[in-house]
Amino acid sequence: EARITGAARPELIYDYSGFPEESYHITYPAPGQPTLACDVQRALVGAGLPAHLDNRRGFDHGMFVPLKLMYPEADIPVVQLSLLSSLDGTAHVEMGRALAPLRDRRLLVLGSGATYHNLQAYFSGRMDRNAHLAFEDWLDARCCDDGLSDDQRQTALANWPQAPGGLHCHPRAEHLLPLQVCAGMATGPATRIFFDEVMGELSSAFLWQY
Repeated sequence: EARITGAARPELIYDYSGFPEESYHITYPAPGQPTLACDVQRALVGAGLPAHLDNRRGFDHGMFVPLKLMYPEADIPVVQLSLLSSLDGTAHVEMGRALAPLRDRRLLVLGSGATYHNLQAYFSGRMDRNAHLAFEDWLDARCCDDGLSDDQRQTALANWPQAPGGLHCHPRAEHLLPLQVCAGMATGPATRIFFDEVMGELSSAFLWQY
């Protein structure tokens, strides 16, 4: 089931290993937003998706790393939503669809992840550059093509393992599925606002404006 941070002051979870000592002393004291957290749970449960309001769960690095760069003062309230353990693409598109009514709340919905996350291939020098580029191109075409209907876009992204290079770029799906949630919540095409090489990996970012 999805878990939603419900506390007014969640702590941080350092859910990584092998990094420099200072990375375990990062602080980001952003407040939670319990009312919004309840609304997120209500929307998911109302759509038949399992969701648990967790008052003990903290913010993990998928939240505090990007937001520390974007909003270093930690002065905006944040609710973090976990993925489903199934890591199923269709279920995460459905999660986004369930949350679509919240678009009117003037929220920033940040699908924090990566368009490439095959660390075994990366660190062993076996990264397939052609497969990587093919998948980036596929994502760009599916997210940004204004000739696709919302249903066509969401269905294609839900079936991402069929995409060229998809399974090479993501042996596990957890770093890609936040994109499916955002696509499910959105209407119309996205804009690719970032495409560059970061530490030898290509990386894209897509923006839907509500």
